[in-house]
Amino acid sequence: MTEAAELSPAPDEARTVFGEFFPEAVRYAELLADAGVKRGLIGPREVPRLWERHLLNCAVLSEVVPEGVTVCDVGSGAGLPGIPLALVRPDLKITLLEPLLRRTNFLQEVVELLGLDHVTVVRGRAEEVLGTLQPVHVVTARAVAPLDRLAGWGVPLLRPYGEMLALKGDTAEEEIKGARAALSKLGVVETSVLQVGEGIVDPLATVVRVKVGESPGGVRFATKRAKAAQVGRARRRR
Repeated sequence: MTEAAELSPAPDEARTVFGEFFPEAVRYAELLADAGVKRGLIGPREVPRLWERHLLNCAVLSEVVPEGVTVCDVGSGAGLPGIPLALVRPDLKITLLEPLLRRTNFLQEVVELLGLDHVTVVRGRAEEVLGTLQPVHVVTARAVAPLDRLAGWGVPLLRPYGEMLALKGDTAEEEIKGARAALSKLGVVETSVLQVGEGIVDPLATVVRVKVGESPGGVRFATKRAKAAQVGRARRRR
């Protein structure tokens, strides 16, 4: 058995980014390095670079999230980027959406331990909660799927004129080109690639921003959303 990798000390940038919530960020990093590894949510090789590669890389997403909006973190996994975002932005109302039970159990424990009252954990797939989860202003995601597939899950969860922010790598521009037709069918009206984290992370974090018009998900999902909402109202009346 190999010896467990050690969590590196928090860099000075972490104190700047997390501010008064720095102690909570440290506790979250410790949980990822311990329970996160034991439960298979984080690879042991990631532990020494948790701060730079994961927590800070996700926290800087806050630079492009509007103030006071609702957010759904699709395929939240171990809580990335949703929990770092929640720690730096208490003005947001965040839903961590994750289908696997062992992950939602971990997320719920983290939320309660860190006192994140503005965060809700929901178990399910994006296509399953359509119509039951209130449409949000912003959908976030990191390392979930290629852009065309990710948009098919995330875009229908948006409010009209909302946006999806996906943390991506060097292939962001290529993914947009390859997904253009699929994005158009989903009601996407604008795409762009943003670089965030100047002075905090190196290399900068790459974010694909996908904006929708008045019909998030396109006509097909508008119909599906309406039917799901109708079923939900009928169940509540019983």
